[in-house]
Amino acid sequence: MPATILIGTQWGDEGKGKATDLLAARSDFVVRYQGGNNAGHTVLAGGRLLKLHLIPSGILYPSVTPVIADGVVVDPKVLLEEMDALAERGIDPSRLALSGNAHLIMPYHLELDKVTERFLGKHKLGTTRRGIGPAYADKAARIGLRVQDLTDPKIFREKLDLVLKEKNLVLTRVYNRLPLDGDSIARDYLRYGERLGTHITDTGALLYGALRAGRRVLLEGAQGTLLDLDHGTYPFVTSSNPVAGGALTGSGLGPKEIDDVIGVTKAYVTRVGSGPFPTEDVSTAGRQMREKGREVGTTTGRSRRCGWFDAVLLRYAVRINGLTELFLTKLDVLSGLPQVRICAAYRAGGRRYEDMPPHQTLFHKAEAVYESLPGWQEELEDVRRFQDLPGAARAYVARIEELAGVPVRHVSIGPDREQTLEVGKVARHRRPA
Repeated sequence: MPATILIGTQWGDEGKGKATDLLAARSDFVVRYQGGNNAGHTVLAGGRLLKLHLIPSGILYPSVTPVIADGVVVDPKVLLEEMDALAERGIDPSRLALSGNAHLIMPYHLELDKVTERFLGKHKLGTTRRGIGPAYADKAARIGLRVQDLTDPKIFREKLDLVLKEKNLVLTRVYNRLPLDGDSIARDYLRYGERLGTHITDTGALLYGALRAGRRVLLEGAQGTLLDLDHGTYPFVTSSNPVAGGALTGSGLGPKEIDDVIGVTKAYVTRVGSGPFPTEDVSTAGRQMREKGREVGTTTGRSRRCGWFDAVLLRYAVRINGLTELFLTKLDVLSGLPQVRICAAYRAGGRRYEDMPPHQTLFHKAEAVYESLPGWQEELEDVRRFQDLPGAARAYVARIEELAGVPVRHVSIGPDREQTLEVGKVARHRRPA
């Protein structure tokens, strides 16, 4: 049975946690394939609000095996804290499978992330300061420590001492910080390894065998397409590949194993931190999106910048990821606005662009070319069928679908599981008079 990829189409924060939670009910394995605890998924289920940072949302279903795969960078202290918090709430974390090939976030990664951002000053990238970038940098430099190293104290200490020699030189001589103590780090991390030992496995082989046995596998990305290291709005990106191609390298599966690629897109756009944002709105509409949408980062606690829906970004995500369908979230947040706007194209350098401009200077200077549609005043939280949405809301969804060229299959109108509408083919293409 082929696997499904679930991916964010914007700058993250699209509501992937809810989409994953819904699709996990139909899955046997839910896999996190990249990123670290710089991402957060918020799930409201049965009146319980859960915020997850490393463990896939599938942990909420007893029949699902949650997997942290090869492409993730893992802070073992954070992971164990999250597992303990779930256990305290009656959710069993013992099913978690953790790749031995995943790289470890070390204390020197956390320290370097903090001091580097301070050093950059006004040019800082707005990282979460969770050590993600430095961990991926060491992975690329082939000096990273991996989860499997926790199972061999001798190897772990040899690798740690080698890397720490260079890291302490940088910390002390470049940034005037105190050196880190290898004994303390080794003691803490080997203790983490003892607790995590039963979870460490070859997750690539586990998933390959599951697919051969006809099991259903859902691959969930963190962040979003525009934060991809290669395809995002560089340098204001994350340090991994959230796009669909990253799901293959991060999980260890081949392209023939994938059937559907579902893109999660918010009914408006948000982003956290620095970087260009052509449809950002700082007026009353943008404030409503922020306040009504409760746009605060799950992991960072930072307020998100808000703006109108951007079809240029969505078409780019369709192309980069090979999306087969869309999951539209937070449509309810737009209720009460007299009109809603969609960016259909950009204008930059005297030209009109319906796809992403070819280089970042143009994107930084791009002005949104808007279409305006009628708004709707009705609140949507109690609607349970797509055809019962106000006509203007259905028209808005239909226009997004038309501009994307990909069908919208689900529409979310609230945070709870029950507040998700399946969109039928007939209803999807019916425009109100």
